[in-house]
Amino acid sequence: MSDFPFGFSNRDDDPERKPGDESSGSGANNPFGFAMGGPGGGGFDPSQLGQMLSQLGAMFSSMGQPGTAQAGPVNYDIAKRLARQQLGASVTPVSAGAQKAVTDASHLAELWLDAATTFPAGASKTVAWTANDWIEETLPTWKRLCDPVAEQVSGMWTATLPAEAREFAGPMMGMLGQMGGLAFGSQLGQALGQLAKEVLTSTDIGLPLGPAGTAALLPTAISEFSAGLEQPESEILVYLSAREAAHQRLFAHVPWLRQQVLGAVEDYARGIKMDFSAIEQAAAGLDPMTLAQDPSKLEELLSQGTFEPQTTPEQKAALERLETLLALIEGWVETVVSDAVGDRLPGAGALAETLRRRRATGGPAEQTFATLVGLELRPRKVREAAALWRRLTDDTGLEKRDGVWAHPDLLPDSSDLDSPAGFIDSVLGGGSTAFDDPLAQLAETEARERAEKEARGGDAEAGTPDGEDPK
Repeated sequence: MSDFPFGFSNRDDDPERKPGDESSGSGANNPFGFAMGGPGGGGFDPSQLGQMLSQLGAMFSSMGQPGTAQAGPVNYDIAKRLARQQLGASVTPVSAGAQKAVTDASHLAELWLDAATTFPAGASKTVAWTANDWIEETLPTWKRLCDPVAEQVSGMWTATLPAEAREFAGPMMGMLGQMGGLAFGSQLGQALGQLAKEVLTSTDIGLPLGPAGTAALLPTAISEFSAGLEQPESEILVYLSAREAAHQRLFAHVPWLRQQVLGAVEDYARGIKMDFSAIEQAAAGLDPMTLAQDPSKLEELLSQGTFEPQTTPEQKAALERLETLLALIEGWVETVVSDAVGDRLPGAGALAETLRRRRATGGPAEQTFATLVGLELRPRKVREAAALWRRLTDDTGLEKRDGVWAHPDLLPDSSDLDSPAGFIDSVLGGGSTAFDDPLAQLAETEARERAEKEARGGDAEAGTPDGEDPK
């Protein structure tokens, strides 16, 4: 799976990548998302040509089908269809026993969380989903995440055309837009189909993908995840329920958080730029006959980064802000869940480490998020965020720790994750009004300023005789 948005890659975004490192997969240097090499990554594999042509044929043939002429940068009907195809002809429904197990585990987790955070329960109901349920229920949020990136990528091609060319090509723009929507929908469907097989809860990637107020776990995926572990499945279910419930509490009681995350994605999309002069130079030097005789020349051209979006300062800032925010969410959840389960679950520490390794090795959630948005949530950031929340809990207590979420300006930034001492000192020295209820402090300041203004106005009126002009 490509680990960049819709098959594009920004090589400069990863400072840890070594020259020649193609570990990100065949899609890393391929803007069209198709594999261009054999198993070893070198040379041209003819079998991949057939796969590529089959995918293109499927997209073109589907253009005339009902439901495919969808407006928008991504064809979500195609995405949903392809995602479900990967799950197979039938998906076993959730049994009554599995639903009861999820409900009981979530109820127990909520009781334990009450003592670990000041945020009350955030979910009004807890449900057990199948993989199909996950695709259906989370698609609205994926639309918000994917549309800004797809719109920007699609718009770049037409925006660079001269006005005369755009007028001449007007009748074709609709068809080109539809083809782009099919292409993006195809890649999204493949990514979501892969993720739906393995995702454990509705908040696996740190976002509230499901409907507001709904905590969701996927019993089938949890059973498969538990199969290779030493802990009983019932304990694993309670632990995952606690993580899901903690996410729900945070997003329910920090109302600005969801919009901040999605806003960072939109800011990232607006920063995407492409160097069309480099593309024109590359196209001028192409010899179609040479490419026909030696297809590896096309792979060589793509690997030079000609078709890759250029990293802009605005894009880097948005990615850093989004990465930091997601790390803070995940680190807070780790800290709260660790305190909540405590010694109640003997294998909690091992489970936490298993999930960290799953994330560090590029688990399905991280790979899919990187594919669709262009961001890797680095484990280093999560570990440092968890360490910061742990120190805040120990040094300031639950109320001040959770009070940091009262306003986005109070959150630590990326530099605070690297060196948390100064941030913790600011919380300790900020006083209770600064961090327990900063909005109340703001309201108090505004009320005091209004009172002072009214008092000044009253003094002026008292010093002016009735009927006389104050001037």
